[in-house]
Amino acid sequence: MSSTTSDVRGLAVAVDAVGVRFATPGGSIEALADCSLAVEAASFTVVIGPNGCGKSTLLRLVAGLLEPTHGRVAVGGEPPGSGDGRVGLAFQQPRLVGWRSTVDNVALPLELAGVAAGERRRRALEALERVGLAGAAALRPRQLSGGMAQRAALARALIVDPPVLLLDEPFSALDALTRETFDAELQQLWLERRRTVLLVTHSVPEAIALADRVVVMTPGPGRVARVVDVDLPRPRPSELMGDRRAAELAAEVREALTLARAFELRPWAEGEGAREGAGEGAREGAA
Repeated sequence: MSSTTSDVRGLAVAVDAVGVRFATPGGSIEALADCSLAVEAASFTVVIGPNGCGKSTLLRLVAGLLEPTHGRVAVGGEPPGSGDGRVGLAFQQPRLVGWRSTVDNVALPLELAGVAAGERRRRALEALERVGLAGAAALRPRQLSGGMAQRAALARALIVDPPVLLLDEPFSALDALTRETFDAELQQLWLERRRTVLLVTHSVPEAIALADRVVVMTPGPGRVARVVDVDLPRPRPSELMGDRRAAELAAEVREALTLARAFELRPWAEGEGAREGAGEGAREGAA
């Protein structure tokens, strides 16, 4: 398939001064505070930040699964609604139904929408073909490897052909080589059909490999600390990540993460905490 297309179907996403509070037995928790983000239609945006900064909460707002405490979220100029077909969401865990075949798992959104059995099976098989899983249509989730299950989850998110695709760390449990392969395939899927993609990750190299823009979040309550434009050419083969410009962009994202986390990391500035923190930072850099 061609790596370019004129068939642009993405929708713009706007998050305007959004705050989210959750009630807990010990009191309320503020997940997002005055968070604003404008995502261009058909762009590929990666959201990165420390644990607890509200990245997943942000995706659920855009998916219409969660209402903001204050502020406004819009998809294509309208509030998002769960199940309205404009947004597809793939979670960190595949969340496949154990007693259903792979093709029936992928077809589930169409079944819930009342699509006829023959049509939803046809479209599910097409979706599986697009993610390289056509041969596993009859298998149950327990028969799938981790990578195959993630492919099935991605096919399920794609089956309604949503203008906006939300990916919440979908490849984080995979080994490094499989994850790199998935990143390349995801980039190709996006090049072939320009949806608006928002991907949450903890991996700086993954962010640079995929994004038009990298959005760096502050520790919770989360807000946008910095947006880094990624001006690398596409498609981006793995060897491009060794390019000097790619290294500069990765350093810029890491600097933004460090500044955003400065207050959070202050207790680790001396003694054993500092030594452990340095080791953790080295492991993150190698990821």
